[in-house]
Amino acid sequence: MALHAARSPRRWLPLIVALLIVLIGVLGVAWVRVGADLDEARVAAADRVAATQAAERYALILMAVDYRTVDRDVQRALDSSMGQARAEYERDAERLKAATREHKVVQTGVVRAAGLVSMDARRAGARVLVVADAVVRWDGTKTPPQERFNRWRMEVTKSRGAWWVSKLERVT
Repeated sequence: MALHAARSPRRWLPLIVALLIVLIGVLGVAWVRVGADLDEARVAAADRVAATQAAERYALILMAVDYRTVDRDVQRALDSSMGQARAEYERDAERLKAATREHKVVQTGVVRAAGLVSMDARRAGARVLVVADAVVRWDGTKTPPQERFNRWRMEVTKSRGAWWVSKLERVT
């Protein structure tokens, strides 16, 4: 009988090894899935930050207008936008340039706050609210600087690996 008991563990050994292999496989699949979920969460978080930053950057570009560099300023706005936002800015660009040069406008601004309102990963788009203040002065005049308070709702779209402002509307 002692001889029979000594053989028993050997009969179970292939079953135990098979169970261990299955368990390791299941844990491996679960680990890969958790890793993929974490990567997806990291990408989504990075997209939320990048979308908000794109809107902030565009707001700063819109407020940074100087009669001495207006061609470059306008081009920077065009280069940071697409779709409806770009088309509208392009339509008004020559009038903006002429008025800026004629009145020797120097405008600077600061973003006070920006917040992500919504994100649509399937559409690669987001909606961001931006609060920004600008100071406008006119070189060569005694007119005191004027403060302007800007509130925008911006739609940003991810294209070619970057975020672009695709729609812009003032909020009052």
